[in-house]
Amino acid sequence: MLAPQVLPVNWGIVGCGWVARDYVAPAIAASDNGRLVALCDVSELALASVQPTDSTLHRTTSLADFMQTPGLQAVYVATPNAHHAYLVQELVAAGLPVLCEKPLARTAPEAAGMVAAAEAAGTLLATAFDQRFHPAHVRLRELIQAGALGRITCVRIHYACWTPANWAPDTDQGTYQNWRISAEEAGGGAMIDLAPHGLDLVQTLLDEPLTAVAALTQQRIHDYPVDDGAVLIGSTASGVLFSQAVAYNCPDQFPRRTLEVIGDQGRVVAVNTMGQTPGGTLTLTHLDGTVEDVSFDTQASPFQRQIEAFAAAVQSGQSFPFPPARDLHTMRLLDVAAACSQELRAGQPVLR
Repeated sequence: MLAPQVLPVNWGIVGCGWVARDYVAPAIAASDNGRLVALCDVSELALASVQPTDSTLHRTTSLADFMQTPGLQAVYVATPNAHHAYLVQELVAAGLPVLCEKPLARTAPEAAGMVAAAEAAGTLLATAFDQRFHPAHVRLRELIQAGALGRITCVRIHYACWTPANWAPDTDQGTYQNWRISAEEAGGGAMIDLAPHGLDLVQTLLDEPLTAVAALTQQRIHDYPVDDGAVLIGSTASGVLFSQAVAYNCPDQFPRRTLEVIGDQGRVVAVNTMGQTPGGTLTLTHLDGTVEDVSFDTQASPFQRQIEAFAAAVQSGQSFPFPPARDLHTMRLLDVAAACSQELRAGQPVLR
């Protein structure tokens, strides 16, 4: 007897900025188990800019209308951070599983309300950390678990970009201003935008949570009211040290996306694997000094793999591999890091 056919998950996107246009919509279109059926944005221009131009694709500026899309089964929220909490709570209350862009919210209390709403509704909620699904990071996690690096001592990340006040992606048609430099819309600057990736990734690679974190931020290059750079340090319960530098003030021409994991038996460096696109390199240095290029699928999109994993959870009715409680923990780490930076800057500590 033939197995019953599993129908693709019908996706909708709320928030049609460049991430939705350039990454989310193409990932859904290319996925093995999903299709895009609806779009929602307050901007008609943003709605019109998302491909495909299929006339059956429901485009609306009304959230209520969007939620009534026939057959809608999952929603990707890609709005500015300030709108995540309201939208997610409305969507999960309507019984719609939600994959929400990172950070889950501007603050941990906002995120806690979202998680509580999803739990009360019995609805799937997850944060869109695509770096979990990058093939290089999946392979690196396998090497760590197999003991190829021995006992891990530290993880170091440099994740940066150039984001001036008037920044807009090449594909932007003037539909959005740069909300990422607004404390109200984003909840902060470079740290809240970029640091969540590293905080989540180190916990994914090591399969254990960070239990302590501290940070310093800077407003060094760009003239806007939020931080344009930050350095975070932390540790896990087992004693692995973590450090991460993030920035909006690093020219894109410079090397700016590096992940390093060091153990007492080996060292792995991943270059250009952090970001929205496939590819990059992964090299393993052995204890005898020999260097090995580690192979992985350089064509697979981390966005597509994430979309497929979430759709599979929706289809099966099972939980997503990364529960919202874990994402809430990451939000609390961010809050602690932000508070630490404010205290250090206010106190003007002096080295002795």
